[in-house]
Amino acid sequence: MENNRGQWGSNLGFILAAVGSAVGLGNIWGFPYKCGANGGGAFLLVYLILAALCGVTVMLGELAIGRKTGRGAVGAYASLAKKYTWVGYMGVASGFLIVGFYSVLGGIVLRYTLGFLLNLFGAVGFSTDGFFGYWIANMPGMVGFYAAFMLINIIIVSGGISGGIEKFSKIAMPALFAILVVVIVFVACQPGAAGGYKFLFVPDFSVLASDFFNVLKTAAGQMFFSLSLGMGCMITYGSYLSKKEDLSGNSVIIPVADTIVALMAGMAVLPACSAYGMEFGGGPGLLFVTMQTVFTQGMGGFIGNLMGFLFYFLVLIAAITSSISLLEVCTAFLIDKRIEKGQDPARKKMTLIMAVIAFVVGLPTALDGLGTNVAGGAWMNNPAEMFGLPVMTATADWLDFYDFLAEGVLMPLGAMVMSILIGWVFGNKMVSDEVEASGHKFKGAKYFEVCFKFIVPVIMAIVLVAQITSFLG
Repeated sequence: MENNRGQWGSNLGFILAAVGSAVGLGNIWGFPYKCGANGGGAFLLVYLILAALCGVTVMLGELAIGRKTGRGAVGAYASLAKKYTWVGYMGVASGFLIVGFYSVLGGIVLRYTLGFLLNLFGAVGFSTDGFFGYWIANMPGMVGFYAAFMLINIIIVSGGISGGIEKFSKIAMPALFAILVVVIVFVACQPGAAGGYKFLFVPDFSVLASDFFNVLKTAAGQMFFSLSLGMGCMITYGSYLSKKEDLSGNSVIIPVADTIVALMAGMAVLPACSAYGMEFGGGPGLLFVTMQTVFTQGMGGFIGNLMGFLFYFLVLIAAITSSISLLEVCTAFLIDKRIEKGQDPARKKMTLIMAVIAFVVGLPTALDGLGTNVAGGAWMNNPAEMFGLPVMTATADWLDFYDFLAEGVLMPLGAMVMSILIGWVFGNKMVSDEVEASGHKFKGAKYFEVCFKFIVPVIMAIVLVAQITSFLG
């Protein structure tokens, strides 16, 4: 499938890039705080079941569609049948919405990394104890680091598939893993860390009995966001795969690797909270408030600053490996359009255009200070204040508003429709033929057929209703 869209240089490069897409803030930030707020081991158990039933299945479906058609999300569905092009647009729209607000968070991570680096060299990296509350109301700083993070993405994606994304991932992913191991080992040596492991690995089933659907929808949302499913990433990455690669094997390797990193993140964060007397269920502030407190006040001194720098640097790497896949989804859409017209891909130009548009769309996430609003020092109010809407999760800030549209609606709906199309319209044979085109036997074909036809659509329908209810409730 050699063409001027680009292609992965090796299967290892693809796996590292795909795992990098999956391993992002969803793992290092989202998994520990959602696990902490939803019963620890009970949440983990539901997450693992969903990953086995839905994650691997949807991963295989998206990779197969991408490689079969050799197109990004929109072009892929258009190639299968014009009347289903709208499903591809949902994926691109989801990725487009996420890359904006995700890059705002990436900018904050970049600032924290720089802060601990400055502390290491004796400079003042953080101006106040309550730095997070101060920083999100610092509009020039928020926008500036948002722009810097987006610029990093532009540079990498502009380099192309093998020369940009793959090259970066081959360096970034081993570095991320090595740093994570260092942090885990250090935290494990701290007195009191054992409580975090017990919370993470010993299920409290009373949580499932009292709040099962909330745990289900949270675990499902975390899984899809973490694995980069339902947002066009794996279709786009799959479109750059050669026919010789083992799709069914890769569709298992990527979720397994992603889950391992999520567990490792939990083993770094939750025992650290236990060791230094911090709450497991610290919510979204776990990464930016709780962990900063652990490093600056709990550990303190040179060791605290060193571990803080290493921790936030690995979070930064994870954020970049995911955000470049989201920007690539959007860029591939424009590139495919140009190729269809017989034009040069103009990757650098298309990357810049899409990044600028995404930056503008995501700007309200920075300007409302993650819900700080004008009254708190930000330059823009949240959707509820601006448009006179009822105050609920979906309107509390612009990040949650975009997240509602993407993770709450488009991603589960897209996964559900894709599974129905494969299971009932195109047939499992489409996936089977694409898997076996590489010469590899399609192991577990019947299992995947049952998942595509029944399990994934039902679970995604439940999750879709639960997500909408949660965001609008």
